Amino acid sequence: MKKQEKKIIIIAEAGVNHNASMEMARKMVVEAAKAGADYVKFQTAVPELVISSIAPKAEYQKETTGESESQLEMCKAIHLPLSAYPELAELCRKEGIGFMSTPFDLVSIDSLAPLKMDYWKIPSGEITNLPYLRKIARIGGKVILSTGMSTLVEVAEAVEVLVRGGIDRKDIFLLHCTTQYPTPYSDVNLLAMESLRKLDVGGVGYSDHTLGIEVPIAAAALGAQVIEKHFTLDKSLPGPDHRASLDPSELAAMVKAVRHIEEALGSVEKRVAECEKSNIEVARKSIVAARPISEGEVFTEENITVKRPGNGISPMEWDSVLGKKAKKDFPYDSLIEL
Repeated sequence: MKKQEKKIIIIAEAGVNHNASMEMARKMVVEAAKAGADYVKFQTAVPELVISSIAPKAEYQKETTGESESQLEMCKAIHLPLSAYPELAELCRKEGIGFMSTPFDLVSIDSLAPLKMDYWKIPSGEITNLPYLRKIARIGGKVILSTGMSTLVEVAEAVEVLVRGGIDRKDIFLLHCTTQYPTPYSDVNLLAMESLRKLDVGGVGYSDHTLGIEVPIAAAALGAQVIEKHFTLDKSLPGPDHRASLDPSELAAMVKAVRHIEEALGSVEKRVAECEKSNIEVARKSIVAARPISEGEVFTEENITVKRPGNGISPMEWDSVLGKKAKKDFPYDSLIEL
């Protein structure tokens, strides 16, 4: 994959929006790369190991896929087989985009481990899954942990499990997240990223489920180091996540906007930008003659004033000029010299 040189890691979340079609999954890799994302991320699961036969659907899933099938039946219909992911990882390498997939069960962790992903992506629902967290920690590597539906105490506990299992604390990135599709703006609580920073991990970021691209851009402005956003090839496709996802053109627009914000943030140093230096003379002012001044005349508040350009004596020297005598004649509007 291409070297990660950008500060903000942008993850295009394909998830299960391929609807179990390998052709669509391949196209999603291509579109994510084209949009400029750093990673495309899928979801890997053996549904029978993740969901019991009695598990209900979430309300948003009922709204998008109906109530006739169970959550297990829905997920079995939209997941790719474990054998699909090596091919997708290889395609990502060819397209110059990083590959990630979130495992949802222990078998899927073992299946993904040989693919040597840059990061393990742990979903919000597994933050209280002790055996799962311990298995990730035993394998090792960097971790991006989503924190939807969690209190700060629960997040801290999950982090400690990973650290005790062998993950370096600085290799853990925490994503603030609200697990609702779509998330109302009033429930985003973006400033909670600051609470996550207090856990002294490698970085914080934001996994977005709102409609549109405004909130991820705001997260970038607030210092998110990782931004994750669902995308789809077509919002009208059947399935639970398409409606709350971006289409490829929207994903490209989000990536572009985040990169602009990233560039604009700069550093904490207050300095004169290179592009504005030439405007100093044009926009600032100097001390000039308010009327013709004769040689030997004393400078007073009546015969000097302040006007552009700014290449003469600064108005900040006003007090030191007052009371001095003119060394020569100064025509009206001419720059005063001492």
